Amino acid sequence: MKKIPRGLLAIAVATASFTTTAAINSAAISASALSPTCLEYKVVGICYWLLCTPFGCSVKTSTKVRHYIPDAVVSAYANTGDNPWTEMSPLGTPTVAAQGGNDGTTNHNAENNITKFKEADVIGHPGAMMFNKFASSYGYSCQGATSPLMPYMVSTLDFLAWRHGVPEVVYPESLIPGRREVGGTLSGDLWGNVYPRSGTVLQADDFKAAAVIAQRAGDITTRVGQPHIYRPMRALPKPGYWPAGDLLEGDARTGKWQQLTPALSQTCAVFPNNEPNVQAVDEAYAWALWRPYSCCKRRGQTFLGSTDFQ
Repeated sequence: MKKIPRGLLAIAVATASFTTTAAINSAAISASALSPTCLEYKVVGICYWLLCTPFGCSVKTSTKVRHYIPDAVVSAYANTGDNPWTEMSPLGTPTVAAQGGNDGTTNHNAENNITKFKEADVIGHPGAMMFNKFASSYGYSCQGATSPLMPYMVSTLDFLAWRHGVPEVVYPESLIPGRREVGGTLSGDLWGNVYPRSGTVLQADDFKAAAVIAQRAGDITTRVGQPHIYRPMRALPKPGYWPAGDLLEGDARTGKWQQLTPALSQTCAVFPNNEPNVQAVDEAYAWALWRPYSCCKRRGQTFLGSTDFQ
């Protein structure tokens, strides 16, 4: 047996640690929701309720809490049908208007090319039942805005906007440098532009390109009335319940990301971040999108208001 030189072995080990292929299934995604760091459970205030009975009325109080909920799994992958979430990959199968990918590359997946194209799927997180039990162990917990396994965006169905940038390619956010960027030029960590919210991004690093695509998909689905084919991930506020709003890049107060594949992380962060830059040889990535919710337990018929500690 021919002995492998020590130097070549070290290079092989280093390459293997930063380049990988890792499909993920619903069971692993559900288990990933049991993250205290991503949950970030906090008591943030007091709610006041007016409780009336035949014997009179009184003011009751309840604790106001805030925590993050894994609303959805956002996948970004190079070719139709290659969603790394195995059970959901059939959703992104080719259509007449959306087939394959269109990277500006040769036949080599690992080529360092500046133009990247990725499909994106946004699907309700499968671990809702497991997560609710986990969050409830901290105290009263809030309800999220999504349903497990519900597709909120499948980019192959949004082919006109996703593949051609229509109409967002002419939006001011797309034409004016410095507006709606993931990172920044001055800070030296520019990963890409949020607009136009299409599948093509100028980024040589495949991991960063996928992160920008995920940010775009999250940006679309957390808003209403966008020129895309999708279902908004929004809940209506009600007495004692303050749901998450629009996702904004770089702002953890609007949402944060947990990497699921090609490397599973137990922490959450916004883009850009210092998470391990693991390149997927199949150019397929997935993150869980955690969004913040606040709520308090109903203690009466009428909500009078709330006081925040901060």
